[in-house]
Order: sequence, then structure tokens, then C-alpha cells
Amino acid sequence: MLVDGKARPRGRFPHVKRAGDFLYVSGTSSRRPDGTFAGASADPMGVTDLDIRAQTRAVIENVRDLLEAAGGGLSDVVNVTTYLVSMNDFGGYNEVYGEYFDETGPARTTVAVHQLPHPHLLIEIACVAHVPADRPGKEAGS
Repeated sequence: MLVDGKARPRGRFPHVKRAGDFLYVSGTSSRRPDGTFAGASADPMGVTDLDIRAQTRAVIENVRDLLEAAGGGLSDVVNVTTYLVSMNDFGGYNEVYGEYFDETGPARTTVAVHQLPHPHLLIEIACVAHVPADRPGKEAGS
């Protein structure tokens, strides 16, 4: 399913895919619907400032919005895979991640990647959530 009000995928795939009682959230970044990125700015000379904490927060909030549109929430997440362009950003990412999840939360894997689809992106997260199909409030057909 595609979620209104969120940045459109940069390919032909859904934001979220339901399979039985599981929701699979496609790789999600800090990209806003207008194409800009939370946690990325440039000064008049074109020097960029990339903030892993702001990007991590925006990514997790984007994931939350996608899950809520499909009838779930962050508390339903059972597995997270995080892609970081630099493991030097692990501390900042881990700090913000801990604001949303603790040891009772989802299993997690964090990997370093060579690059993401835009040079201003430092992080992307994909996850799986367990959301029973018969849960009240679930969007029909998702």
C-alpha cells in the first residue's frame, strides 16, 4: 500500500506490504513529501550539514506513520534492519533509537552500506511488524 501524505517511493514498490499478520515496511528515509530531507541542510556556498540524530528521528517517525496507516504502530515492530552510510554515525543513531525502543523491543541488525539513493541520506530503516489482520481499526485491503 502507498500512504498518502508521505514521500512517494523512488521506484515501483509499496511503502508497506501486508502478508498475513505481518507488515513489511520498505526501506524508509528522512525524505519528506516535498523531496527535501530532515537532518540535511546546505549553506549558501553549498556546504552540507548532515545530522544523524535528526535523520534517525525523522526515519523512525516516518516508519511510525506508515505503520499507523496500515493499522499498526511502533510497539508492533518485531524486526528492524538499519542501513548506515558510516558506522561513525552509530552512536548518534543508537542514542535516538533508544528514545523509541528498548531491550523489550524489536530484534535489530545494523549494517554499513556504501551509499543510499541520495548523497544527503545517512540512514535508511526497513522493518517487520506483527499486526493481526483482524485487529480493530486495520485498514481494509492493506
